[in-house]
Amino acid sequence: MKFRLPGRSRAAAAPDPAVDLTEQQLVAAGKGRPTPKRAEAQGRRQGPVPPPPTTRKEAYRRMRDQQAAQRASGRGAVRGVDADLPARDRGPAKKLVRDIVDSRRNVGSVFLLLALFLIVSLVVPSEAFKSYSSLVALLFFVALAVDSVLLRRRIRTLVAERLPNATDKPGSLVWYGISRSTMIRRWRFPKAQVGLGDEI
Repeated sequence: MKFRLPGRSRAAAAPDPAVDLTEQQLVAAGKGRPTPKRAEAQGRRQGPVPPPPTTRKEAYRRMRDQQAAQRASGRGAVRGVDADLPARDRGPAKKLVRDIVDSRRNVGSVFLLLALFLIVSLVVPSEAFKSYSSLVALLFFVALAVDSVLLRRRIRTLVAERLPNATDKPGSLVWYGISRSTMIRRWRFPKAQVGLGDEI
């Protein structure tokens, strides 16, 4: 003999065949499927897990090997090796934008120097010097705006010509290039792979 909870009808207990298919799929995608095992959730490991070190010498050797691998990866990122770069710098489109920026003289590359100049002008008591620094800052930002427009046009043109199937948004590529152009050349990451005036 089967018992039913009070307040529940037989129709509520039985599944309704007219339930929306989308709702059934959502249930199946949630708790309707078995919980994945830890190995499936974390992904398959490349080979067996190494046993813990048994001696201090072995532990030190493993630490040195790991540090050497990290240094090699860091050097690859500085040289522009795509596999070692962070996600924001990966891809052929980002590589092309970096080459475009690094092959030209950018007004924005002196932005940090100008910022330092403006900070110094704040502590100088001379009103004439402050007026002069304000005029220099105004002219710089006008030149930066014009240069950014020219850089934007060049990035869009070359990316459309050479990488028509690129998945990166044109606006993000332009912002990526303008941001790189405001850095001093030797401080850019990854380092410049082309010289000034090189053909891209």
